[in-house]
Amino acid sequence: MKTSDIIKEIDNFDLSEKLMLVEDIWDSIAENNAELPLPEWQKKELDHRYGAYKEGKLGLHEWEGVHEEFRN
Repeated sequence: MKTSDIIKEIDNFDLSEKLMLVEDIWDSIAENNAELPLPEWQKKELDHRYGAYKEGKLGLHEWEGVHEEFRN
């Protein structure tokens, strides 16, 4: 089945059905997340940032503040 056919079919769903479908899709992705590729450079960057955080060189930000910065 083509993506365009799937989208046409989804357009016929009511909102609650669409939300349930999205939830099912996310659940399916989460079940298979070990299969998602993570480039080596991203792994190194994550390790670097986590190390800096553990050493107290990197702080955390409250979500509200980050959200406000993005809005502005």
